[in-house]
Amino acid sequence: MMQFFSSETIYSKNQSIAHSILDSAQVVLDVKREDQIHAFVSGNKFRKLKYNLTEAKALGYDTILTFGGAYSNHIAATAAAGKIVGLKTIGIIRGEELGKDFDKTISENHTLRFAHEQDMDLHFVTRETYRNKTTLVFLDELRAKFGSFYLVPEGGTNDLAIKGCEEILTAQDLEYDVVCCAVGTGGTISGIINSSLPHQKIIGFPALKGDFLNKEIAKYTTQKNWELILDYHFGGYGKINQELIEFINVFKEQQQIALDPVYTAKMLFGIFDRIQKGIFPKNTRILAVHTGGLQGIAGMNKKLMKKKLPLITI
Repeated sequence: MMQFFSSETIYSKNQSIAHSILDSAQVVLDVKREDQIHAFVSGNKFRKLKYNLTEAKALGYDTILTFGGAYSNHIAATAAAGKIVGLKTIGIIRGEELGKDFDKTISENHTLRFAHEQDMDLHFVTRETYRNKTTLVFLDELRAKFGSFYLVPEGGTNDLAIKGCEEILTAQDLEYDVVCCAVGTGGTISGIINSSLPHQKIIGFPALKGDFLNKEIAKYTTQKNWELILDYHFGGYGKINQELIEFINVFKEQQQIALDPVYTAKMLFGIFDRIQKGIFPKNTRILAVHTGGLQGIAGMNKKLMKKKLPLITI
């Protein structure tokens, strides 16, 4: 295993994609395998946590507190990273009902079970209370309850997270005309925009409905070489249908790359759809960033079983 959160920049490989759609359009598509950075702290979660956890230790904190839902990649990654670097972790989890029978929740929820196994202290709050996660009053209540802690926001996005995400693109990526990224809170794409070159177009594929993310991203970058494509959220955050499931499974079979259903799969579906529609000129070189999140597949498959939909191949 690599030295965790070392001062050196971690480089991920770019994997070429072979597909008849690409051949017909005369477009090159590579996937940046950020998902392979670490077994448990992969993709953009590694990038976002790197400088935050380094800063927490430098400031003398022994505890990290953060927020997330029941299937949060961020919760799982923070728990694992904290254990690796020797920091206690506290997760404030949306959904008070999940805490009523903790043993049942842990037995049924892969994400929360993993976080618990990494020694994260899980605390469940109502959805109404959870909405106050950024207010000073609620944060003061948490400090009164848990003592001093270093705060990492939901999803991990802050200035130090942006700094980490600026390391995703490296010298090997200068040849690409277009860089694509799935978008959640906007932190990952902001870092990519900041480290991109003027000739590169950065395209974001939000996993959530709405166009509010433009303002969020603009807080972290002054560059104008980016846009968000709002057509591939499949109904909203965490929503999925049979068409996307089939795309995920066929892509894994053909390319030997697993895709998470919440973020990266929707981005790649969108890329292929836009290539087929002739939106990218011939000879365009596209780099798609795989931001990890594969731990969430187990939880998604449980939902799919209940809906009697096909399962995602793990």
